[in-house]
Amino acid sequence: MTTETRRMTYEEYLEGPEIKGRYDVIDGVIILAPSPTRKHQEILGQLYYLLRQFLDEHRLGSAFIAPLDVVVEREPLKTRQPDLLYVSNERSEILQDIVEGAPDLVVEILSPSNSRADIQDKLDDYVGLGVGECWLVSPEGRTVEVLTAAEGGWERKSLSGVGDTVISEVLEEFEVAVTDIFG
Repeated sequence: MTTETRRMTYEEYLEGPEIKGRYDVIDGVIILAPSPTRKHQEILGQLYYLLRQFLDEHRLGSAFIAPLDVVVEREPLKTRQPDLLYVSNERSEILQDIVEGAPDLVVEILSPSNSRADIQDKLDDYVGLGVGECWLVSPEGRTVEVLTAAEGGWERKSLSGVGDTVISEVLEEFEVAVTDIFG
């Protein structure tokens, strides 16, 4: 007996029920992700707090934490749920019930279960969509890698560890001490 995977269309995706868990849709198939760890959530909460504080102070745009779908492609349907994303006021039209376009900044907090291929696939999707900056946060290494979109892919702007300051290229003046992220 064989089973066939039925691929979801963009219209079915929009009409479907709200899914409370973390997932991506790859080629119309829902790929569930494991629940984040407590440490992951602590780091995410701290990053969101620091970013939100900065955005509110400067009135620059909106920040959201996962799960919130970012549509990468409609056909075949592909979505991603970055851990944290920022959309500037100038690009706020992409904010619907889902994100229909490229956020200005995405943050991915790495976990031991992430393969390099998984991360690379996400990075490829983000740069292809037009995301300007991506932060890769490593709880194990206590580092933050800042990547900016460049011709044909990503360019590493910095790799910051404890004692360093992370500086955003997309958000002028947004600087975060690595120790403030990891506690």
